[in-house]
Amino acid sequence: MKVFCLGGAGKISREAVYDLVQFSKFETITIGDFSESAGKEVVAWLNDPRVDFVKVDVRNQPKTVTAMQGYDVVMDGTTISLNGLSTACIAEAGCHGINLNGFGAEDAFDETFRKKKKTCVAGFGMTPGVTNMMVMHVAEQLDTIDTVRISHGAFRPIAFSPAIAETTRIEYDPDLPDRCVYEEGQMVKVPPFARPREIQLPEPYGKTVQYIIPHSETRTLSKALQSKGVKLIEVRGTWPTPNMELLRALYDWGFLRNDPIRVGDQEVGILDCIAEYLMISKEGQCTELYGYSLHVEVTGTKNGATYRHIITHTHPPSDGSVKGWERLRAYTRNVGIPLAIGTEILAKGQVSGFGVLTPEESFSADQIFNELKKRDLLIHESVECISGD
Repeated sequence: MKVFCLGGAGKISREAVYDLVQFSKFETITIGDFSESAGKEVVAWLNDPRVDFVKVDVRNQPKTVTAMQGYDVVMDGTTISLNGLSTACIAEAGCHGINLNGFGAEDAFDETFRKKKKTCVAGFGMTPGVTNMMVMHVAEQLDTIDTVRISHGAFRPIAFSPAIAETTRIEYDPDLPDRCVYEEGQMVKVPPFARPREIQLPEPYGKTVQYIIPHSETRTLSKALQSKGVKLIEVRGTWPTPNMELLRALYDWGFLRNDPIRVGDQEVGILDCIAEYLMISKEGQCTELYGYSLHVEVTGTKNGATYRHIITHTHPPSDGSVKGWERLRAYTRNVGIPLAIGTEILAKGQVSGFGVLTPEESFSADQIFNELKKRDLLIHESVECISGD
């Protein structure tokens, strides 16, 4: 089997490539990236004869398609803004594909994937991805679903890479149309910082106040759980407290609109200026606590009684006591590992169906949880009967 790791030199994607080297059966693992220096740095770091590098630019579709042809699967780690271009290349090359974001740009290429009898899994990291599996794990145990509340804490610097800075900006864009909750059969648009809710994450993270974010679980789970009668789906998230305080101030003062201003002879967006500063500042590159934490709460009925399931996940600490999980890697590995797991499952032909598929349509919870456990990413579940027998 051969895998093409698009954007594989990025801080998160290189961890997915690292996982493929450690656990997968791929015979060829090619890093395809725009940055030749970063790509070759990753090849040297991995030091494995299966790993090589090819320079690609998804804006040049013909050359990128040629580079991808002959690979079983493309593991797409490019940024949200490039996912339309990257998916177009994967579809045209006739490869299976899987990416981290799942914001919907992939849907336009569903017919192409179907015609070529290939599959594209849209959005499979921690969230979306593992969170979808957590919800489906509970859904299998219940007759009906009432509420689904997905929460996560991403404890990382606000701008340790351009992709992360872009994600931060997009998720809190005041004009974003896709920041929705699913409520009584309707998608309801909400503004940034909507519906605050206190979430108790596993230690060392503790209590956090989280807000609605525009992740694809709301859309995909509303379809997957339709037969269960689901009434409410909310997806929340948080970053370290200083990050959230900064974002709140930027929102309150209108900076998140990215209004154009004049600096010397140039017109630039005010938020673009702030993002550039954060990319070079100590404050933008560091945080006190590193890692990732998922919290999923589902209520529903079984045999006439109402239950509340809470599922969380834990990972090795970031304090240096576990080699390979130090500081930022405790965050980047959490995101990259599920992408790598999904990539190998897809390449092995274990996903049924062609076209653009959701995580729920692609994988089983037990399958993913078992693979996560091999990497010391552990799933914890508690069940409480809240009414009835």
